[in-house]
Amino acid sequence: MRPAEHTEPAPGPAITAARDTSEPARPRTRRAALSAGLLVALGLLVLVALASVALGARAMPLTAALDAFLAPDGSNDHTVIRELRVPRTLLGIGVGAALGLAGALMQSLTRNPLADPGILGINEGAALGVTIALGLLGLTDPTVYVWFAFAGAAGASVVVHALGSAGRTGGGPVRLALAGIAVGMVFTAMSSAILRIDAQTYDRMRFWLTGSLAGQTGDTALRLAPFLVAGLVLGLFLGRPLNMLALGDDTGRALGVSVGRTRALTALAVTLLCGSATAAAGPLWFVGLAVPHAVRAVVGQDQRWVLPYSAVVAPVLLLGADVAGRLIARPGEVQVGIMCAAIGAPIFIMMARRRRIAAL
Repeated sequence: MRPAEHTEPAPGPAITAARDTSEPARPRTRRAALSAGLLVALGLLVLVALASVALGARAMPLTAALDAFLAPDGSNDHTVIRELRVPRTLLGIGVGAALGLAGALMQSLTRNPLADPGILGINEGAALGVTIALGLLGLTDPTVYVWFAFAGAAGASVVVHALGSAGRTGGGPVRLALAGIAVGMVFTAMSSAILRIDAQTYDRMRFWLTGSLAGQTGDTALRLAPFLVAGLVLGLFLGRPLNMLALGDDTGRALGVSVGRTRALTALAVTLLCGSATAAAGPLWFVGLAVPHAVRAVVGQDQRWVLPYSAVVAPVLLLGADVAGRLIARPGEVQVGIMCAAIGAPIFIMMARRRRIAAL
């Protein structure tokens, strides 16, 4: 008799179920890894914030910072911590998160890896609006001149898009960047011309124009907080529709995304973020450009992760640059705008030399 041929039993329900449940394991593992990475970034932000409170022209222990709020005694150290360093740190967190998120939103919406509030002239437009409010109209209330910053930011974005997209070829990444740099230079020259009229106003704003977190009180941060929070919340909720639009406008419409509404909400979020950040700290370069690129190198192209990562990593960079500027020039300081430019310029040059920079 011929021996019976050996045949494997058909997979039963238990084996099939095990295979089915193992298929989504990799996406779950990736989500867990990205969530853990975001928690690490938040922890790093807390450490940098503590360093910002403790370090400066005079180093103070963290226990002094706690005593300044739990048991204030009116000493000079407690006054410096409560009225200067803590508001400065909170403002740095808000401004950094706003610029990082704004850069990520702009790069995703325009599919332009060179999109940045500074490169595209939006920060300079907001700065021009604030300069007009302060230098020509004498408005000193942040809740008043922030509206001029919003108008300047929105106007700059419209002008840059119109110039960069003119012609038959449309607006490529390099053309938009060149238009933004040119418009930014014009707005900067206009701001300088206005400030030359009044030497007192220029002396008051010269540190603000270089980008600085110094000199802002807790009242300023509190007045600008609603605009920053509104822009952050709105921007973080745009991750899913921006993912759909990355596939193309027609595909996005087929997937149920309102293209016009998504673009309008993104533009509103960018205007709120850039306007309030510039009104608080002046025009800052490279934060919104470098951070989203670094984030995408780690988390990929999914905007649901790129946006929150950018909002957390950017204030780490900004506060780190601010602390470094205070330490290298004691008892004075180097403004954070100069430090961010010194750190971000090499990164921008490296990206500009890449052949595939236009691919996003």
